[in-house]
Amino acid sequence: MVHKPRNSFLTVGVSKYSRSQVIAKRVLYKRKPVSTLAVCPPASAKKVEVKGAKNGGSRSVALNKAPRFYEAEDVAKPLKHRKHARTATLRSTITPGTVLILLAGRYRGKRVVFLKQLESGLLLVSGPFKINGVPLKRVNQAYVLATSTKVNIDAAKIDAQLNDAFFARTKSAKKAATEEAFFEGQKKKEPLAENKVAVQKATDKLILEAVNKVEYLPQYLASKFSLSKGQAPHALKL
Repeated sequence: MVHKPRNSFLTVGVSKYSRSQVIAKRVLYKRKPVSTLAVCPPASAKKVEVKGAKNGGSRSVALNKAPRFYEAEDVAKPLKHRKHARTATLRSTITPGTVLILLAGRYRGKRVVFLKQLESGLLLVSGPFKINGVPLKRVNQAYVLATSTKVNIDAAKIDAQLNDAFFARTKSAKKAATEEAFFEGQKKKEPLAENKVAVQKATDKLILEAVNKVEYLPQYLASKFSLSKGQAPHALKL
């Protein structure tokens, strides 16, 4: 990631923010001044003999000389960092079988059943499809609301091929931009692969077996979540 300075140049020699504005933005007035002389290591040098009786006999020459030419404007350089991409920690309120409410996307407001967390950190959920039309999909846990309702599902019975690669999209070949292609109309929706349909049915069957054992749970999953005027989501007991 390339470091972008807080202050930028509107034109050559004219900054966007003044010196006092930069000090206020970076909160430099709260920091103690640090002496650069103590921090900077001494420059490496070597002694070279110099001829001549009046030249002192020797002279120290720097080993690492500064370049003769330099950029007229500051060039942004990437900063060193030790950050690594890690799987997001799952919330304690979300466990396999927990009923979640989707807060964003095409199926927002729908209730789904949480199955497991994938390697990418996304949550694997399903409606199931037969009850509310929500298929197997991945959801970020930032866009779900956990409820106290839970479905008794055995996580070991979930198909092992349900991972991030299962949801990867195949790249279709781009057609040439011709007049005939333009008048063909809208793109035809490609049918879902047979193996994905089979996995969807097998997973829904596993969820439905547990859902049908609880009274009124199918109706609860089929209903859509909404807020009335004056209701606060954080004050509700879901």
